[in-house]
Amino acid sequence: MVTGRPRCPACGLRMIGDLCIGCNKEPALCAPPCPVKAAEATADAVAAVLGVGGSAGTSGVVSEAIDDGQVSHTSNSALSKNRPLASESNTSNTSNSGLEYDVRDGAWLDGRQFPPLAYNVPGLLPAGFGIIAAPPKGGKSLLILDWLLAAAIGGVALGKLRVGPARDVLYLALEDGDRRLQERCRKLLGDGYPIPARFRYILTVPPGEVLAVLRDALDRHPDTRLIVLDTLGRIMPLPLQGETTYQRDYRVAVALKRIADERPGLTIIVIHHSRKASADDFIDSVSGTHGLAGAADTIIMLERRRGKEEGILRVTGRDVIEADYAVKFRGGAWSLDGADLDEARANVRRRAEIGALGDRSAEIIDFIRRQPKGVRAKGVREKFGADADMYLKRLLESGRLARPERGLYMVSEVSEVSDSQVSGPEESNTLPGLSETGEQASQQGHAPEPGATWPEGTLGAEANSDDEEDHDDRG
Repeated sequence: MVTGRPRCPACGLRMIGDLCIGCNKEPALCAPPCPVKAAEATADAVAAVLGVGGSAGTSGVVSEAIDDGQVSHTSNSALSKNRPLASESNTSNTSNSGLEYDVRDGAWLDGRQFPPLAYNVPGLLPAGFGIIAAPPKGGKSLLILDWLLAAAIGGVALGKLRVGPARDVLYLALEDGDRRLQERCRKLLGDGYPIPARFRYILTVPPGEVLAVLRDALDRHPDTRLIVLDTLGRIMPLPLQGETTYQRDYRVAVALKRIADERPGLTIIVIHHSRKASADDFIDSVSGTHGLAGAADTIIMLERRRGKEEGILRVTGRDVIEADYAVKFRGGAWSLDGADLDEARANVRRRAEIGALGDRSAEIIDFIRRQPKGVRAKGVREKFGADADMYLKRLLESGRLARPERGLYMVSEVSEVSDSQVSGPEESNTLPGLSETGEQASQQGHAPEPGATWPEGTLGAEANSDDEEDHDDRG
């Protein structure tokens, strides 16, 4: 019998990982007599697995099996003899050893109707467990605070993305104090806008009790829809005896994901650091092992060169489109670089183009992009001089410009972001407490911006001579 396995301090039974074998809960949540009842109820199943007969007279065998770790609550198929089937249309297969498990077929799956996936930030933050990573002092705490406040007031995230109705949020600001948090909230909300009551926060968590704290907070406020742990390093335990770092990372991530999955619509986000070394795959830049990234539903990497305004949100996950979005950090707050996710994604490409081009080519592309209906060659020549034709030809040949008709130039851009990913399932056209004209938008970072639409550029005077341009062979 193994004697080195730790025991639950509440009931004395052995521990499997950080959970009591009797009730499959953290020690802080374990309270007799439930473990005793659980052990008695599973004696027959344990004995069947070990092939030693019924519960009468098998208490020693059961005890040894628990001590030796041969029975784990993570393998609950052996202990689910009395568990009802999830659906009458499922098929129950019972083996000779007494194991019972559920098999669902395609017909059952085809007949199910599931509610739309909930987003706490449309297109970026679906329900589930996620990670936001960035270098130290990279602005990730300000980014997530923007999203928390937007959700708590039913406003907009990143200055552009409407999040829908107000909801309860919880922020574990384990690296902040009351004064700093107050200052940041007031700066993001704008002068005169109160910090919402739906925004709740915790500054300290007892060591090793973060899961118990989260469950207790959710029991007290069951309508909570967004929880942020800032940062992961503050709550990450040491590996158990014989446990690898990968196993520890995966164990912690799965425990957090389990809490999120238990409550539909809940998103749990951990703030984490990224590695110093660059990587071809940005997931490899998440600090720690792949145990964290492997368990996460959504991963967001925030990248910005120190001292620069422009940044990029790199997003991937099980329920989001994998894409890069342009953002800006200005005045201590993050905003989307574009009217919506479509334009922000296109602006990532625009930045790359400008970085790869000379100044004059970049200026011409930017000038044409500002005209939604395109620009005639004559207008470009009047703006940039006679050698503009040479630049137009090069940009057209490289695919950076398109010519839908003779003499008319437009920037080549293709968007692949779907409306279902950009808009949340419960999003309304107007936000609670805000008029359609956005009267409260003047000074508030989370109120709708009156000008938050696609650019409405108009053709300049040079574009009015369409008939003349059509006869210009140089176009």
